[in-house]
Amino acid sequence: MKCTLSYWEKHSFFNYDVIIIGSGIVGLSCAIHLKKTSPNLKIAVLERGFLPSGASTKNAGFACFGSISELIEQEKTAGSDGLAKLIESRWKGLLKLRKLIGDKTMDYHCFGGYELFKKTDHSTTQHSVAKIEHFNQLLDDIVGKNTFSVCNEKIDVFGFKNISQLIFNKYEAQIDTGKMMFALIEHAQKTGISIFNNCEVSEIINEEKSITLKTPAGEFHCNQLAIATNAFVQTLLPELNIKPGRGQVLITKPIPNLKLTGTFHYDKGFYYFRNINQRILLGGGRNLDFKSEETTEFGETELVQASLEELLKTVILPRQYFEIDLRWSGIMSFGSILEPLISTVDANISYATRCNGMGVAIGSQTGEDLANEVLKLL
Repeated sequence: MKCTLSYWEKHSFFNYDVIIIGSGIVGLSCAIHLKKTSPNLKIAVLERGFLPSGASTKNAGFACFGSISELIEQEKTAGSDGLAKLIESRWKGLLKLRKLIGDKTMDYHCFGGYELFKKTDHSTTQHSVAKIEHFNQLLDDIVGKNTFSVCNEKIDVFGFKNISQLIFNKYEAQIDTGKMMFALIEHAQKTGISIFNNCEVSEIINEEKSITLKTPAGEFHCNQLAIATNAFVQTLLPELNIKPGRGQVLITKPIPNLKLTGTFHYDKGFYYFRNINQRILLGGGRNLDFKSEETTEFGETELVQASLEELLKTVILPRQYFEIDLRWSGIMSFGSILEPLISTVDANISYATRCNGMGVAIGSQTGEDLANEVLKLL
């Protein structure tokens, strides 16, 4: 039976100064910065799912800014100066997230990161090693001294097979994604921000003096709207040229005497894995079928999941028994330009998207930048 909203409900729960669509890292960071800057603003966040629906609660928990082989490819697109600015924004974004949430709260551990190179990848390996000094100089004033180094002695320590080279990044860290997002939601609510879940926006009606948002719960009204739905932004702004990318992940059951500690990148960053509670969390494989993984549909495919299991068997845990505990996927957004896309549609609608798989690193800064777009229009 349909329940008619009361006068009190319509007046107090459905009218806001600013509404943000999307309760991921970007959306919540936007809301928090708005409230911090203008405490009197009445702000609501609308989320289509019970939990944030994109990648914020589904990512691998890498506090990273790019492996050597990834940076090589990104430098081709952005140039050295552009790449330096991009890394700086990722690093500053991580610092903002750590300051806001606290390292202990989100289990931030700087165990370092490693990039694995296959024995058959001679040219990629040589090129990456040759670039270490270049990138160390590039990062000196951004992250710290001597970021990257060769670390081949760890190959046997970790028990890897068919790997000829390891490059170590001493500033890379890992977080507990669930604890981080739980704390971010809690922080937003404590500042007086309202968060409504299972509240998907089906239509935006931009009128002369206000915006109406149609949802299953009813019609919300606001003066300013910020859209922070990343890969799902095209459902609301179809004119944007954004490509979604599904990231498939699995996690093992606990493995006795697990040797791995840290975050790991493989095959130019298309595969990534880490330790968590005596388990291995492994994701990637989009490059096996880019077209099929260019989707906003959640789910796992036999092709990608089989490749993840094969990587566990032949490279990561070649001499250890393991069982798969869970499988899931998250949806990211990508574009030909590496920087996030943050802009204004008109006088009262702004948006942020295109995190390019770096949402943990740049989410906080991107959210703040989106909030500043909104503040300009208030």
